[in-house]
Amino acid sequence: MHKKIILTGFMGSGKTTVGQLIAKELKVPFIDVDEEIEKWYGLKTTEIFQQFGEQEFRRTELDQVKRICSNTEIQVVSLGGGAFLQEEIRNTCMENGTVFYLSVSWDVWKQRLDSLVPSRPLLQGKTENEIHRIFTDRQKIYNTYHFKINADNGAEQTAKEILQEV
Repeated sequence: MHKKIILTGFMGSGKTTVGQLIAKELKVPFIDVDEEIEKWYGLKTTEIFQQFGEQEFRRTELDQVKRICSNTEIQVVSLGGGAFLQEEIRNTCMENGTVFYLSVSWDVWKQRLDSLVPSRPLLQGKTENEIHRIFTDRQKIYNTYHFKINADNGAEQTAKEILQEV
């Protein structure tokens, strides 16, 4: 087992909540990569996308993931939903951590949609059909992992299953 427990999956799949539960149980630091990027810029993710564009955000995301993975400390890391779009991030995470893919069904995820839209630039101004297409298209980027966990049953159950693996 690696020193990093890395959580990936679609936005709103529960990575941050689950990661915080795992870190608390293991008494280790929790790092949310999106929060690290926000601290770096002093802006919210939506503002970073508006002011600098997605390409700049992704470049910073790669830098942050490399920095976090180069640290030898035991940590729980939550990636942004689009982080695995970058092959270099996938490879870095697979080499330096144990990657858990939090898989969530469309029906369960759709129930979270209204609470997600305000803070997710990728969802803003999109119809439900357009969002479903993004959801479906993104599933293939999550095919690189050490463990796949069904996250439909809530954060506590998901965290429990991950803790059993580690």
